[in-house]
Parts: sequence; structure tokens; C-alpha cells
Amino acid sequence: MRSSLAPKSVLRSCRIPYSRTSICRAAPPICQTSHQRNISAPHTPPSNHRFTSTTSATTTTTNAQEPSQTSTPSPPRNHYDLFPLTFPNGPPPASPFKVDPRTLRNEFLRLQATAHPDRHTSTTSKTRAEATSALINDAYKTLLSPLLRAQYLLSLRGIDVAGDETGKVDDAELLMEVLETREEIEDAEQEEDLQGLRERNEKRIEEAEEVLERMFAEDDLEGARREAVRLRYWINIKESLHAWEKGKPVVLVH
Repeated sequence: MRSSLAPKSVLRSCRIPYSRTSICRAAPPICQTSHQRNISAPHTPPSNHRFTSTTSATTTTTNAQEPSQTSTPSPPRNHYDLFPLTFPNGPPPASPFKVDPRTLRNEFLRLQATAHPDRHTSTTSKTRAEATSALINDAYKTLLSPLLRAQYLLSLRGIDVAGDETGKVDDAELLMEVLETREEIEDAEQEEDLQGLRERNEKRIEEAEEVLERMFAEDDLEGARREAVRLRYWINIKESLHAWEKGKPVVLVH
């Protein structure tokens, strides 16, 4: 009886070659999935390139911001800006017209100590310091004097009280009072004769300052202009009293 089993040689020739490739071809979904996983999530070693770029961008941004931090402060818009401690709110009507002379004086001395030319070495710095010092001096003198302060405030609003036209007075009563005061000064025989006149004139100046305080607080520029002209006459009378000499004529600046 012939055996039904195939010879071993035949079985060997019918074997399918065994390899990794053949398994992948036999099961493509598994192999492709594994391959896609390797592509979509590659293992990339850490790189310093991206960090360096971020740092560079940050440095560039920081450097771009530095000029604004160290830039030169803008120049003052008016005399009040030079004295922020004395006038934190700026000129009237935000601040009172009246000034505390001691507070203004203290801040003036501090500013001058900082801007003094002797504190600077280079020629450019000295020149700049001299200009700043002159500006501070002019602002201090202007703000310290009630008359100059009033004239300056009006000039900021386009009103030149020191001019001939805007400085004229159409108040007949005021003119008469001024002329009579001038005659009293010229007729005085001795210094003591002027004491009562000095006291009355100081009271006029105080009253004028009170009116200016109210006018600027109300932003009444026309009222402030009229009172500034009156104050100019009383200041002129005060200077005439201070410079009095027997027989010397009194010249009033209108």
C-alpha cells in the first residue's frame, strides 16, 4: 500500500519563505500603522536653535524699549511746569493764583542746585545747564511777583497786558485816585509823611490780589485783565514810595 503522505522533499519545496517583509505584506494594515506612527511622532533631539531665536527676539524687544525709558524729558510747557512741587496741578484755574513764597523759594533753590553749570564738566553740558538755570531764574521771578504772574497767565491766553493798547485804563475813578496819590508823594516834606500812604497802598495791592484770585478761579479773563492793570498802577506807586526823595517828581508808568 502506497503511503498518501508527500515526500519530505516535496514538503520542503512548498514552504513559503519566512521573512519580516513577507509578514508585512501579509498584514499591511499593521505594518502601515506602525510606519505612520513612526512618521507622525519622530523623536527629535532637543535643539537650542528655537531658544536662541526667542532670546534674541526678547533682547531686541528690550533694546527697543530702552530709548523710551532713557529718553530726554520733554521741555516744560510753561513756568508752572518747572515747579511741580509748588504747583502740582499747574496754572490757574486748576491751582490758586496766590503763591506760597517759602515753598516756591525752596523748590527754586533745589532746582538751581541741580542745574548749576559748575556741576557739569563738558562744554555742551555747561551750555545746557546755563540755559536751564536762566529759565528757572526767569520763571521764579515771574511767579513770585503778583503783577508779573498775572501778566504771564494772561499772556498764556493771548492777552498782552503789558502792551499799550490792552494796558490802557478807561476807569476815570481809578485814574483820579492815582493822580491824587502821586501829588501826595510829591508834596511830602519828609519820609514820615508817607507812612500812611504806604499802608493804604499796601491794602490796595492786597485787594487787587484777592480780585485776581477770584477772576482766575472763575476763568474770567476780562476781569483779570482789568484788575491786572489796576495792580500795575499800585505797584508803580509802591516803587515811587520806595524811591522817594524830597522835591523829586513822581513818574508813573501807565
